[in-house]
Amino acid sequence: MSIEPEITTLHNGLRVVTHTVPSAQSAAVACFVGVGSRGEGPRTNGASHYLEHMLFKGTPTRTALEISQAIEGVGGALNAYTTRELTCFWNNLPFEEAETGIAVIGDMLQHSLLAQEEIDRERTVVQQEIRRTHDNPSAWASELLGPALFGDQPVGWPVAGTLDTVGAMTRDDLAGHVERFYTTSNCVLSVSGNVAHEPVVEAAERHFGGLRSGEVTAPPAAEWGLPAEPIVVETRDIEQTNLVLAAQAPHRRDPDRYAVELLHTILGRGMSSRLFKEVRERRGLAYSIGSRVARLTDIGTFIVSAGVSEDQQEEALTVIAQELQTTAEELVDDEELQRAKDYAAGSFRLSLETSMAMGQRSGEQLLMDGEIESPEDTIASIRAVTADDVRRVARGIFGERKFALTVVGPSASADRLGKILAA
Repeated sequence: MSIEPEITTLHNGLRVVTHTVPSAQSAAVACFVGVGSRGEGPRTNGASHYLEHMLFKGTPTRTALEISQAIEGVGGALNAYTTRELTCFWNNLPFEEAETGIAVIGDMLQHSLLAQEEIDRERTVVQQEIRRTHDNPSAWASELLGPALFGDQPVGWPVAGTLDTVGAMTRDDLAGHVERFYTTSNCVLSVSGNVAHEPVVEAAERHFGGLRSGEVTAPPAAEWGLPAEPIVVETRDIEQTNLVLAAQAPHRRDPDRYAVELLHTILGRGMSSRLFKEVRERRGLAYSIGSRVARLTDIGTFIVSAGVSEDQQEEALTVIAQELQTTAEELVDDEELQRAKDYAAGSFRLSLETSMAMGQRSGEQLLMDGEIESPEDTIASIRAVTADDVRRVARGIFGERKFALTVVGPSASADRLGKILAA
């Protein structure tokens, strides 16, 4: 049975969406803010992520400890995350405490102190997070993908910023970021679980009623096409070579997004996928290999990641490129296409198993797309994809061999790897 969301716009313009799940024991509360790293400038790169940390550091009525205790004290959990296009603050708690979750996030977003001593203290924490990513070869290979695939434009900048930009960030930068982006037209409050819509709306009016209105200018459109240096090799004396191969792909609302999802399923989702079977099972070239898709408002990314040994790196890259090219040249047969549809539809349903998952999906879609696609419509669109659709999108993504490649670990030269991709 499909659970339909209910949406109300408050008097100040904030949109509130709820999913009512009577059998749930929880309430998941999330506020989505439409700004991430691509909404920043070169000097303030990382401000959205820095603020994600800072809004937990206290308000006039709650200390940092009281913010966490309000949620954890009733057995709940709270956190936040930042992406290239949005920031989300969330908590998950027993359903009878739903208003507490709404009140805490409302207080954080509207009344954060941004105390200078806390900014200075948290600066080191954020920089340590950046260093931790650098020290993880697999994560760092993914981090290098932004500039390799998009070059020096906001869509390619690191979400967390750099050690230098975080080091130079001022209180005025952070406060100005809140003033500009934390507005009713740029936020969505999503609450799901064993809750009723009207009480949630009433609580939102009480705790978000002071949120400022204001229009937000969209970030610059992404520029398509690879930069001058799409292959980045960072040699490290470690045991494994970590490589990430990527190409630009359709954006989040593109009608071909369902065909891209099936292409991703066929190539790199699970142990039945082509890359897993060919690269790992048949040839033994990698322990880990898979694909993923990232979709932004005006551009997307198709990504293949693998961990290989140095002496098998070139063969693995050759086989990966061949598998991608095959999907652009040959039609997938009916049996494999049906398996991919069943996998994609089934895993999508299972991904919505929790109140938190439904609330996250609805809040993000309402903020980013202006509407919420029902699960049944999503599954119907997946099942309507044809083999011709899959080959057509594969040709568009892989056909011209416009790949970005990042490597961290013992490696062949960038020139050598580039020749393999162009062959």
